[in-house]
Amino acid sequence: MKDFAAIDFETANADRSSVCSVGIVIIRDGQVVEKIYRLIRPEPEWYSYWNTQVHGLTAEDTQYAPVFPNVWLEIAPKIAGLPLVAHNSPFDEGCLRAVYRTYQMDYPDYEFHCTCRASRRIFGKTLPNHQLQTVAAHCGYLLHKHHHALADAEACAVIAMEIL
Repeated sequence: MKDFAAIDFETANADRSSVCSVGIVIIRDGQVVEKIYRLIRPEPEWYSYWNTQVHGLTAEDTQYAPVFPNVWLEIAPKIAGLPLVAHNSPFDEGCLRAVYRTYQMDYPDYEFHCTCRASRRIFGKTLPNHQLQTVAAHCGYLLHKHHHALADAEACAVIAMEIL
């Protein structure tokens, strides 16, 4: 796969629609052409202790951030026609579908590919696990800011270029 967009969402709470940040790495002809990181005011707008422990974001970080439809107005044209790649894609696709539903937007049936599933298929038991940081390291990328949406999207892009 030479053209795709690696994507990662972080959420404020257990509700998949509560996206509070997105990271996207756009790959064209096998090269990174753009990196996007945006904070998003989540809906519902509250942060669970556990989610904040994972990614470090709080209500103060996103209180003045734009809501998802405004962020997506900028992003959607940049990824139009590209397959989306995520590590554990059911989570990220679920977030995207949920936030589209929340804001009553028409979902355009994005094509998703999963680097976690691909890793299990390709690397099997040669890796101790198929977590993002493990697979990324195996593919030559050291993930220093795990659960930062852009860092995770960058790791996913490296994995995708290696195994998809």
